[in-house]
Amino acid sequence: MAALQVIELFAGNDPQGRAIVERLSVRQNEDNSVQLVKSPAFIRGLASGGDKIQLVPDTKEFIIKQHSGNLCIRVYAKQGLEAINEQLTPEFEKLGGELDTETPRFLVYSIHVSCGFKTIELLLNRHVGNNHQAMWAYGNVYDPVDGVTPLNWWNKILQPE
Repeated sequence: MAALQVIELFAGNDPQGRAIVERLSVRQNEDNSVQLVKSPAFIRGLASGGDKIQLVPDTKEFIIKQHSGNLCIRVYAKQGLEAINEQLTPEFEKLGGELDTETPRFLVYSIHVSCGFKTIELLLNRHVGNNHQAMWAYGNVYDPVDGVTPLNWWNKILQPE
């Protein structure tokens, strides 16, 4: 198995217009692409579990080559994430999901799309939706530019063979 390396990718701009980069652990593939080890907290369009990306030379940008089938789910709060984490994480783990990142202000999960959007959203709404201090969002379901157009990458993965 390839050794881990850390890369920096462009995640957007802060309110002052400065570039924000996120450091991610990846595995280098033989074809010079890389695979994510954990879902990112800020970069849109990606999830862990093997999303394969090609780095754009001399930039901090990327091209998605292949989706792994995992959804990236982010839970944000100014406070109170401990209780959400204690309740939500075991529920996701029962479905094969993983908590990739935990900080005092956000949680980042990866869970396979085959678990179903309805099932995932019911869990999120039960554990996060009633907390007015917290919110959740998909990290790789909607177009990173407009934020509303579904990317539909999962249609190919969920098609019966």
